[in-house]
Amino acid sequence: MSEAPSPNMPVLLTGAKRWFEEALFASMRAAGEQPVTSAQGMVFANLDAGGTTVAELARRMGVTRQTAHQAVHGLVGMGLLEQRPDPASGRSRLIVMTGEGERVHGRAQATLGVIEGVLAERVGVASAAALRAALTTSWGSPPVVHAP
Repeated sequence: MSEAPSPNMPVLLTGAKRWFEEALFASMRAAGEQPVTSAQGMVFANLDAGGTTVAELARRMGVTRQTAHQAVHGLVGMGLLEQRPDPASGRSRLIVMTGEGERVHGRAQATLGVIEGVLAERVGVASAAALRAALTTSWGSPPVVHAP
C-alpha cells in the first residue's frame, strides 16, 4: 500500500486559515457576539478605515461583486456596516463600519491576537514568528512556470 502524497502548500494554507476562522468564530460566539460567515469576516478584513466600495471588496476578496454584496448586505442587516455616498464618485457607495461594527471588529482583532498566542504555544514561538515573517514578506508577482 502506498502512502498518500503530502499536501501541497495551498492546501496547507487553506487548512491554517480554516483553523484560525474556526477558533475566531467559536470564540466570538462564546463571547455572545452575532455569528458571521467566512465571507462576512473577509469583508471586515478588507475594509479601509474611510470605507471601501463593494467592487473593491470583491477584488480584494477574490470573489464576484454579487458574493461581496451578499456578505455586505448581511452585515448591514446585522447593524455592523452601513453604506454612504462615495464623495469621489456620484454613482458609488462606500461600505463603512458602524460604531457597533468597530466594537465587534476590535474584539475580533484582540481575539485573533490571543489565538496567535495559542498557536505560538503549540508550535513554538520561533515557528510562529517564522510563519508570520514568511507570510508578510513580499513574494513578488505570481510566476508563470513550466513543470517537467
